[in-house]
Amino acid sequence: MKDENFLRSKGVDIDKSLELFGDIETYNLTLNDFLGAISEKVENLEKYKEANDMPNYAILVHSLKSDAKYFGFTKLAELAYEHEMKSKANNMYYVFDHFNELIEEVNNVVSIVGEYLGKSVNTFNVGTSKVNNNTDSILVVDDSNIVRVFIDKVFSNVYNVISANDGKEALDYINNNNGSIKAMLLDLNMPNVNGIEVLEHFKNNGLFNKIPVSIITGEDSNDEIEKALTYPVVEVLTKPFNERDIKRVVEKTINSNKF
Repeated sequence: MKDENFLRSKGVDIDKSLELFGDIETYNLTLNDFLGAISEKVENLEKYKEANDMPNYAILVHSLKSDAKYFGFTKLAELAYEHEMKSKANNMYYVFDHFNELIEEVNNVVSIVGEYLGKSVNTFNVGTSKVNNNTDSILVVDDSNIVRVFIDKVFSNVYNVISANDGKEALDYINNNNGSIKAMLLDLNMPNVNGIEVLEHFKNNGLFNKIPVSIITGEDSNDEIEKALTYPVVEVLTKPFNERDIKRVVEKTINSNKF
């Protein structure tokens, strides 16, 4: 085991922590408990994130924030606090977009603790990007950059994710590249050319058999959704949705034209 100066050299606020724990022996014993429990905590954070269970995610990340603060892991405490606030606001897009950043800092802390205590530790996967050699594409048509980035992160290791800000951009792309598009996720309420107009174009040009379409929408009007369902769309997914939902819909959409 290394001494407390090692922790100071790694940016750990050990002096403030000792004000709480009283002595280094108590700190070390409790730190060992933290190391033993962190794997289950990270596993549950991932589970709640994927299930879009923001209330339970907020409770668990609050616990992580408190632990980090008590042990002097300032950066981890700050990141966990941001996740706590965003999850309490039900901002699943922030949680998803910054989850790897949180887990990377958990890994940093675990590595420091392991070296300090003289223990072998395992770190956690953070979904680092892999080279995607797949030529298959999915087209995401939505005027929300948040939604487009979210879907891109979910599928970037599996498909080439093509983004369009509105229906006009989508149709321009389709006219030149429809052979590689395996599915389209289409918003309804967009500027220039809206989702219903895109569906009408698909109907008039026989495109539904070539590119299966599912609707992703925050549209509150049941009339718009009912109008979309008069076309042969695969499914309608309302916002906000989570990673598990969008994976299910994309798989269903891609497989809908296979016989």
